[in-house]
Amino acid sequence: MKDMQVTCLSGSGAKHQVSRFSAVAAGLLVATLTASCSSTATATSATTSTSASGSGSAPATSTVWLCLPGMTDDPCQQSLATTAVTATGARSVSSPKPTASTTFACFYVYGTVSQEPSVNADLRRGKAEITTAEEQGTPFSPVCQVYAPIYRQVTVAGLEAHPDLNLGPAETVTAYDSIKAGFEDFLTHELDGRPFVMIGDSQGAAMLNMLLARLVDNVPALRSRLVTAIILGGNVEVPAGQLVGGTFKHIPACSRLGETGCVIAYSSFPSTPPADSLFGRPGQGVSLQSGQTARQGLQVVCVNPAALSGGPATLGAVFPSLLQTASTPWVSYPGLYTARCEQSDGASWLDVTKATGPADHRPTVTEDLGPAWGYHVWDLGLAQDNLVSDVAAAEMTWTQDHR
Repeated sequence: MKDMQVTCLSGSGAKHQVSRFSAVAAGLLVATLTASCSSTATATSATTSTSASGSGSAPATSTVWLCLPGMTDDPCQQSLATTAVTATGARSVSSPKPTASTTFACFYVYGTVSQEPSVNADLRRGKAEITTAEEQGTPFSPVCQVYAPIYRQVTVAGLEAHPDLNLGPAETVTAYDSIKAGFEDFLTHELDGRPFVMIGDSQGAAMLNMLLARLVDNVPALRSRLVTAIILGGNVEVPAGQLVGGTFKHIPACSRLGETGCVIAYSSFPSTPPADSLFGRPGQGVSLQSGQTARQGLQVVCVNPAALSGGPATLGAVFPSLLQTASTPWVSYPGLYTARCEQSDGASWLDVTKATGPADHRPTVTEDLGPAWGYHVWDLGLAQDNLVSDVAAAEMTWTQDHR
């Protein structure tokens, strides 16, 4: 099977290929793109929040918005033109459009992408953050208005100093306080009483664990407006055999399509995560980023995004088309993967398997960072179509329940 790789062009035109995430880091493709194709992350001008809905009546805030409806060249509202490539090589093109509706808002927290040399990032909109938003925020633009603040995340350099993800408390507090300020600004000046979705990946997922647990879970009025949350590679934990009661006291794991007020969470692997895995095992790895240290009697939540009620199902894999030559920004591989949630030896994970035979030559994902990471860098792309459909189904239920 062909490994997915990134092709970069140097200034001289020489071509070379690099594996995704040449340095140990959590997050998305953009970390490698930025590290390998550019020596620095160039900052762009900041967009700060000024009001709740453009009325100008609310006081200005210090939030730097990565994505904000109405901003010029919003990275969370880019083209979704997609080339679908079947097992036989047949191709077709579709072009989903961003929603014109303002009914639902999505609050998105990106994973570890900052290439800054410091332990915590500053609040500039760099190339890495913009590209990540294009790749993770844009897919949800057909079902909601996407908001994403820049936050002082722990950088790639910061994670390299802590390969077990057991970060120092000061670094974690700095990151959390920063995203908390952005979320509170979102609630106060942008949400305007609307129902909302929360989406986070990797470090962003760990931040969502803390935001939801501290600011939403115990606030019934706010919790009632939570349509759903997507927490990828964040180790949401529950008592063994339960749907709720660990990371969150009131917000359960989703168990059926169209359910609202619940969490879709998983980490994808090709087989049982190893004992030193950073994902899928309670009280270690990414669990530590959100202060979850207990191990006994707990399990990590796995919700199959393609079958919320359980069992095996086909994944709707979609990736940036730089992974394969195409005339569109995105490429999808219908029927290439199946997945089901598995539990074994204290681990819980989304078991992803190639569903087709050797005649199918479409590129497949690999454990780029090693077995302890599994398919972490591909968690969203492997099920992108499924996740967007899950949000749409939950929004439909919410609308019907609030007529």
